[in-house]
Order: sequence, then structure tokens, then C-alpha cells
Amino acid sequence: MAATGPPNLTAVNPGDPSPGSRRSLAPISEPHLVASHQPSPPPRSAPGPRPPTLSRVAPVLLSMYKAACSARLLPRSLSSSPSTASSSPASRLVASRCLALSRPCGAFAGRGRVLRCAGGLSCSPCSTGGAVRQQIGAVAPAVERFQRRMATSATEHAFKNILTSLPKPGGGEYGKFYSLPALNDPRIDKLPYSIRILLESAIRNCDDFQVMKNDVEKIIDWENTSLKLAEIPFKPARVLLQDFTGVPAVVDLAAMRDALAKLGSDANKINPLVPVDLVIDHSVQVDVARSTNALQSNMELEFSRNKERFGFLKWGSTAFQNMLVVPPGSGIVHQVNLEYLGRVVFNTNGIMYPDSVVGTDSHTTMIDGLGVAGWGVGGIEAEATMLGQPMSMVLPGVVGFKLTGKLRSGVTATDLVLTVTQMLRKHGVVGKFVEFHGEGMGKLSLADRATIANMSPEYGATMGFFPVDHVTLDYLKLTGRSDETVSMIEAYLRANNMFVDYNEPQIERVYSSYLELDLNEVEPCISGPKRPHDRVTLKEMKSDWHACLDNKVGFKGFAVPKEQQDKVVKFDFRGQTAELKHGSVVIAAITSCTNTSNPSVMLGAALVAKKACELGLEVKPWVKTSLAPGSGVVTKYLLKSGLQEYFNKQGFHLVGYGCTTCIGNSGDLDESVSAAITENDVVAAAVLSGNRNFEGRVHPLTRANYLASPPLVVAYALAGTVDIDFEKEHIGIGKDGKEVYFRDIWPTTEEIAEVVQSSVLPDMFKSTYNAITKGNPMWNQLPVPEASLYSWDPNSTYIHEPPYFKGMTMSPPGPHAVKDAYCLLNFGDSITTDHISPAGSIHKDSPAAKYLLERGVDRKDFNSYGSRRGNDEIMARGTFANIRIVNKFLSGEVGPKTIHVPTGEKLSVFDAATKYKSEGHDTIILAGAEYGSGSSRDWAAKGPMLIGVKAVISKSFERIHRSNLVGMGIIPLCFKSGEDADSLGLTGHERFTVNLPTDVSEIRPGQDVTITTDNGKSFTCKLRFDTEVELAYYNHGGILPYVIRNMAGAQN
Repeated sequence: MAATGPPNLTAVNPGDPSPGSRRSLAPISEPHLVASHQPSPPPRSAPGPRPPTLSRVAPVLLSMYKAACSARLLPRSLSSSPSTASSSPASRLVASRCLALSRPCGAFAGRGRVLRCAGGLSCSPCSTGGAVRQQIGAVAPAVERFQRRMATSATEHAFKNILTSLPKPGGGEYGKFYSLPALNDPRIDKLPYSIRILLESAIRNCDDFQVMKNDVEKIIDWENTSLKLAEIPFKPARVLLQDFTGVPAVVDLAAMRDALAKLGSDANKINPLVPVDLVIDHSVQVDVARSTNALQSNMELEFSRNKERFGFLKWGSTAFQNMLVVPPGSGIVHQVNLEYLGRVVFNTNGIMYPDSVVGTDSHTTMIDGLGVAGWGVGGIEAEATMLGQPMSMVLPGVVGFKLTGKLRSGVTATDLVLTVTQMLRKHGVVGKFVEFHGEGMGKLSLADRATIANMSPEYGATMGFFPVDHVTLDYLKLTGRSDETVSMIEAYLRANNMFVDYNEPQIERVYSSYLELDLNEVEPCISGPKRPHDRVTLKEMKSDWHACLDNKVGFKGFAVPKEQQDKVVKFDFRGQTAELKHGSVVIAAITSCTNTSNPSVMLGAALVAKKACELGLEVKPWVKTSLAPGSGVVTKYLLKSGLQEYFNKQGFHLVGYGCTTCIGNSGDLDESVSAAITENDVVAAAVLSGNRNFEGRVHPLTRANYLASPPLVVAYALAGTVDIDFEKEHIGIGKDGKEVYFRDIWPTTEEIAEVVQSSVLPDMFKSTYNAITKGNPMWNQLPVPEASLYSWDPNSTYIHEPPYFKGMTMSPPGPHAVKDAYCLLNFGDSITTDHISPAGSIHKDSPAAKYLLERGVDRKDFNSYGSRRGNDEIMARGTFANIRIVNKFLSGEVGPKTIHVPTGEKLSVFDAATKYKSEGHDTIILAGAEYGSGSSRDWAAKGPMLIGVKAVISKSFERIHRSNLVGMGIIPLCFKSGEDADSLGLTGHERFTVNLPTDVSEIRPGQDVTITTDNGKSFTCKLRFDTEVELAYYNHGGILPYVIRNMAGAQN
């Protein structure tokens, strides 16, 4: 079939012979999981372009090397082995892997130190004197070896001897692959499956330049090297974006093109080198609910608010090669990835390899349930990955999580994942992989596995990985992947020892630590009221709620006086008497890919609605109910089963295909409900089937937010309160005047399985994803400019040229001094990215609102912070603008304010930061544990950088956020174990000096750093630049300037 998809859904495939040829979304009936090798025109295959091979990049690398030499830039290492890594400056970088496509004069940085040429890059040699000439002589033998290696590496692969043919059963071959068994190394047999994926990638990409043989050995010896926090490169097969993070990524790419052009280089060098899939799913809001026309109305409002953003993304899909944009209204990114985009195995130009992906959303981990290695990274890291930069990562430990038994009847995958989340948070898995195994695996559907994998960020792991087995293959067939494709996947994974067959004896794998859970012990539960890992069993919910009312304000407390806990607020709701009390449910949302990808819990929820209808129960009309599934497949099987009508009768009408309430796009409550809450200080509740419930995220007026399975969302909506014991108290009075209990409406596992079996069919997936290629009328009518450089509109409040590269030269700025800095904010524990960079509504009194009003934007058109991430002016003003943020400077007062220390003024955070900048002062942030937990938002690092924050000192960092801080040039520092701001007597009113060397060559990853204050205090922190590469980024002022200088340097 020819590639005839509409132009709005296309992307250039760099493997295609024609520079104008485009990649399109495949009809799911095609073998879209692999790239075809047929002659042009190519078949409509899903994304799967050829990665940049050494033969393609060798000329660029060689020109980079020549440019470095002509500028007196010399490598410093003859070997990458630990024994030589600490030798003389002249012997520390040549054989070390280069982590960029090119190296400018400004920094030739790999695993060794950064050596800067004082004169910068110029046509004539810079005058660095005799010292440089001595270095040239000292490394001449190494340079010769380097030249010889570069001359031969384009034609020789370090592991060519294990490139093996994979035969087809009926003759011929599927392709060739780098065979792990052919290495004949017994250590590999004991490796976790997740580590084998890293190993295969290193072998396939090994060129002794970007990826070294020594890197391969490190991974093979994982059992020992992981304990030493060894650094390795990783080249993911593809990148996944959603629109909230995708817009700033495309903005940055567009700005990088401009910057490259201003440096005299070819702007079109800025193009993704791996497949990039962007799904627009974060923009739809629940403006209209409980209505049969809610879907259409919300989509029209979505387009009216976001027309400019959508047009920009549509421009990106045509301006940048190898980028696919899935239009709004198609589904949630992770569910689309699971059901359609995930390849499991690539077959590109005859070379087969495992699918792997990094995404700009922390819940990219959902794909781990399909046996695809995937995790969230910052938008900044993702952009570098798109542009050919290998990811530098610490070889992780792997927690082996053994599952036994089976879930009891009535227990859901949501109950299981909340239990697993609590266990893993307690165990401690930050920065680690979790790999699930054991006999219980066969009792979990793939959708159940995906639910567990989805919430990896909530339990803190980089991945929650489920190796491919027969359950995976059955799911691939269910979701419309062809039999030929599934056979190819199985054959490759079996041949390369990456397939788990529980019918065969299992070789005992080695893990860093071990956990075990009997599935039979899992109980029905929810999680909240403010954190995903605060699990509460249903039978304990009522007592836990009353404890929360009593407790002081905190993660499990609201400090409601005893005499006020039972008050009832009566109000008029559209002509009828309504009432609220503490714990009343005002939002009940079936939302989020976490659960809507799972037919069992979705159909289970519909059965609850049906049973309630039959017994005469109805959800109160002032409860804002909504149904927002992650793909159109859900609607198809709800209609096929005949259960959608019961959802509608209970107010759970379809409101859109997108994230909605899970990310704070819950829309406004009815004005009467809002007034009743605010005027009477009611602790109102939201119950949602999402993965995040941090305070202020779901809705500004719901202080209590509980995560629950879709069936429990319906049950709590019917009850109208979280202040209920489902075992002892009735939910309501039925049509016969009889009390109706939870057990009366709860379906059995067998009932659910019967409906799933008859209603969820492969053709539903095929037809749904075939339709995606056609877009929708509103999307197809958006005009798209044809220019490769974006024409910035200075008056736009959505898309604005960022300031990161203005005035940029080829010379890196080097480390910045932090001297006598003021503390902008003083935080406690668990400050999330929602606190730092809110995605929800723009408060009417905020600096961002003032900015919009000054530019003629009506309040009704403010939209959300998430939708305006393409405008740095708004996002800088929205930094730390969460209305629930707690800053120690304010002595218990909650809100986005701080104290300007020199004057004592209480100002908005943005205004205080602006004042410090105008006075010429640097600022730092003090924080507690888990700083930056939550969604992987690059603006949580970009925003602080733009408002002048130079360093963050905390007890610990969330993994992705620390990486994002590094990517924006902010210094991450950790207090020593057992210490924090309070124990050191720091009030935040001091002035702080971070005593780092001004020469990056004198800085070491993870070194101790002394911090002094103006009142004589001194304490030691650990520098959280974790790798040499991160030091190179810091030296350049961030990862993006680093990439630009590299690319410009190669051409020059």
C-alpha cells in the first residue's frame, strides 16, 4: 500500500531516498511494527526509520575532529578505562566516547574534562602559546591512533562477528540481529531482561567513539558495575511527546534553527534523527459535562482556545523531518503508544532490534507493560536525543519484584497498583528499574501490567518493566497487529534470549534487591487525599477520613476543628436544594490512560452504573461526573456491550479523548457549588481514576483528592461522599425504598470477564487507528506555513521566541559563580513539579494573569498554564504560582508569595525574583526531600532559570527533575545525610556562596562542595552533577547551547 496519508499527519523518514518523502501513520492492518525494505514508494508503515549509522555520521565526526585540532582543541585521554581515566591531562579523552555529533572549539567534552580554547573558534589558529603546542606533541601518538580508528570505523563494526541471520519458518529470513547468545558469556544469562535491552543497544551502536567496547563490558558485568554507579550511553529507538511538553520542544527546535543560522551554520541540521511521535491529548478540558453533546462542545472549545498552538504543531510536523503529530481527539498519548505506536521489535533496513522509547511525560513508563523499555525524561533531554545525542545514564540497579497467586474476585488492577506503589515507595526504588516476574505474571492481563507500569513515577522507579511473554503476544494480536508481525517479534526475542516462556524452566536471574507479593493478599483500596502512595483500604476509609479532618495541615491532615466537622451547607443548585459537607464528592472523573486502557475496569465501572440504575440509584446532579477515555476503542466496546447508556444515565457522558481531570483540566464547577465551598471553607473531595492527586492539581477547590479504580469512582459518585464505610453503611435508598449497599452494585470478576470477552474485539483497534490517519475536520482546516524557519509573532501569547540563545557565541560561558545569593524560597519536603510549574488554571490575581490582561486577553480566554508552555513570558510568571504551595518564609500562610529578604516585603515569587535580578543579586532555593517529584516538566527547570535561580539545595531530588535542572544550567546540591536547612539552623535570610571552581576541569561529578553564609555558617553538600557529560552541559550553560555549538562547530 502506498504512503498516501494526509499531509497533516506526516513526517520525513530519513531512511527514504527522497528528501521530501514523509512518514505517515500506518493503517493498523499493515505490519506497521516494522519498517519495510521494499522499493520506493514505501508501504504505509509506522515510524521506524534507520538510526544514524556510523557510516552516515563518520564524515561529520571527522570534520569535527579536524575543526577541534585546527582550533588547538586537543583530546585529553588515551583510554576510557578506569586505570587511565585519572592520568595526565594529555591522556584523558581521545579514546573516550564523543557524546555529540560534533564538537566545537568551545568544548571538546566526553567522559573526560572540558578543555576550552581561550580564543574561541575562528578561521585562524588561536594563540594559546607553548603549553598547547606541548600538549599537541604529547598526544601526537594518540591523535594518529584516533585518525586510524576514524578511518576504519566507518566500515567495521566492533561486533560484526555476532551479526546473525534470523530465518523465517517457511524460508528466507526476517532480517539480521546482533546476537547476545553468540557472545558466549554466561553473565548475560543472569542479567535482568531490562538490562539486556541496554546491552543490545550498546552492542548495536558500538563504534568505539560514541559507544565504546568498554561500555558493552560494563553492561555485561552489570552485577558488579551497577554497584559502582557506572556511566553508560544509551540510544533510544524513538521519542514520544504530548502537546503540553511537545509545544515547548518544538519551540526550542525552531529557536535552535534560528540560533544555528545566526552562527553561520545550516539551520536545517536541526532535525530529529529518530522517530518522534507527538500526540495532542493535554488540551481538552471538561468545560461541558453531563450532556450528550459534551464531546463536540469540548472539542470546539479546545480548538478555539488552542488554534494557534495546534497550527504551530502542524507546522512542526511538516517543517521537521521524521516527526509525526497525532491530532486532538485521537486519544491519550500513552494509550495510543500501547495500542498502536509501540513496535516491540524494529526491523530497519534488515537490522532487527528491540523497541525503546523516551518520552517527555513521566508516564511514558506505561509502555513497559508491553515489554518495551521506556521512561520519562525532561523535554530538554528529549530534544537532545532527537538530535542524535546518546543519553548518558548511570547503569541502574534492578529490583526483582516477584508476583505469585491471583487477584481475588472484585479486586481490580487499580487496587493492585496502589498496593505496589506503597510497597515500592517504602522499599526505595528511585533511579532504579523494577522488573516483574514470577508465576503470578500469567494471571495478569497486559492491561493490568500496563496499569502497574504506568505508575512507575509514583513509586519512584525509572521503569516498571514486564518482559515479553505469551500474554504480550496475545495482546498484540488483540490490538490488531498482524500475525506475521507478531511471529517476527516472537522469533527475534526468543533468538536473542529476551522472551520469557513460563512453560519452560527459568534461569535464575540476579537482581539488586528482591520483593514479593501474593496477589491474593491485595485488598480494595484508594489513595489520598494528597499523594498517590498514601494508600487507604476501603474498610479503613471512614476512620482515615476522620483522622485527616483532625490532623494538622499536611499530607494527611486538614486541621478542621471538631465542632465544625459535621456541619452541613445547604444551597440552591439550579432550582433544587443541595447540600455539601466535609468529604462531599464534587468531582467524579473516569480519566487517565492509567485505567482507561484497561477494559476490565472500564466495563466493570459500566456494570456498577448499570446495577445502580436497575436498583434506582442516581448520582446527585451537583457532582461533576465525566468520562474521558484514552482511545476511541473504549467507546466502541462500551457501545458494543450496551453499557454506555448506563454511564450516561449516571452522568458519565463522554467528554473527550484526552487527559482532562487527571492533569487538572477538570473545568469549572457550577458557580453555586464553588460558592458553597469557598464561603463555608468546605473540604470538598474529588475521586478520579488517575495517577496524580497532589494538592492543587485536580481542581483548586478540591482539597481532598483520591485515586480510585473506575468502578470505585462510580461508587463514590453514587454515595456522594468519601465519608462512608462501604461494608457497613448503605450508599443510598433504591426505588423500592430499600437500602442499597456497595455489595449490591459491585460486579464479580466473572461477570466482568464475560463482558470483556464478548465486547473487546481486534477490529475495534484496527478501525480506530485507521481513522486516526484521517484526522478531523477542525484539524485538517488549519493552515500551515511552508517555511523551514518559524516566523515568530511578537504579539502572540501562546508561541514566543525563547531567550535561551540570544547573544550566543561559539565560546561556552563556563561555570557561573554563585556569590552572596539570596534565598528566593525556603521549602519543606515533597515540592512537586505541580508546585514549581503548575499546569492548571491561571489564577485571576497572578502575574501571568496580569501579563495576559495587559495584552488584551479576556479572563475567559486565559486557558491553562499547560496550554501556554510555548510562551516563556507566561511560564516564567507562572513559576512557583501554585496556590497551595507552602513557603517557610510565610510562617504557615499558603500561596505563591515570598519575602524579599533585603526589604522584608511580601511579593509574588515572580515579582520578588524580578526585584532581585534588577538589583544584581543571584538567588538560590532551599528545599527538603523529593524536590521536583511528579510530572517530568521541563518548565519546572526552565522557569527557575529564567527568573534567576542559580542553585537548588535540597535533601534529595526526583530523578527527572534533577536532570532537567542540569539541562538548564542550574546547580543541584544535596545536603549531607542527616542534615537539612532546619538542622543546620538556616532560616533562608542568609546570603549564600557556593564555593565551586570557576574552571570546569577542576570540578568532579558528585564532589563535596562547601557553602558559606554571610553570618558565618559553613556546611558541605554533594554536587549532583552525576556524570562528566553533565559537567559539559553546565560549562555551556545548558544542554541546548551545547548541542548548537557542537553542530555549528562541525560545519565550521
